[in-house]
Amino acid sequence: MLTKSKNAKNALTILEVFENLGLIIISLATVFALYQEILFMISNKAVTLADLLLLFLYLEVLAMVSLYYSSGKLPIRFPLYISIVALARYIIIDMKSLEKEELIYISIAILLISFATLVIRYGHIKFPYPEHQRKESKNDEQ
Repeated sequence: MLTKSKNAKNALTILEVFENLGLIIISLATVFALYQEILFMISNKAVTLADLLLLFLYLEVLAMVSLYYSSGKLPIRFPLYISIVALARYIIIDMKSLEKEELIYISIAILLISFATLVIRYGHIKFPYPEHQRKESKNDEQ
């Protein structure tokens, strides 16, 4: 029985190492992409709304990693926010080449993701976690 516990601890330690390595790689890649986008804006001598939304996406990814490091968990709302901004950016960039149906479908997707975010937020308020999980869920509500 002691062996299983020790093996489980070793497995968790290995998983934590890979998790941290993955988060570091994501953070470094995001910072590098942010740097590239800034250089691109400087070389073009122009800043567009699409550029700003892309910068916002990068910052959201960094905020997601930061929140994961500080709380140990990742609220599902962050990826939903990122997807809404990504879809809005897609509309802005490709607006001239999008067919009406595509624009409607993307807009419906944004509305559905927004509604899902609202439902999740409502669920956290209306049906809070038990008291022992409440401290962990405070970061999730923010």
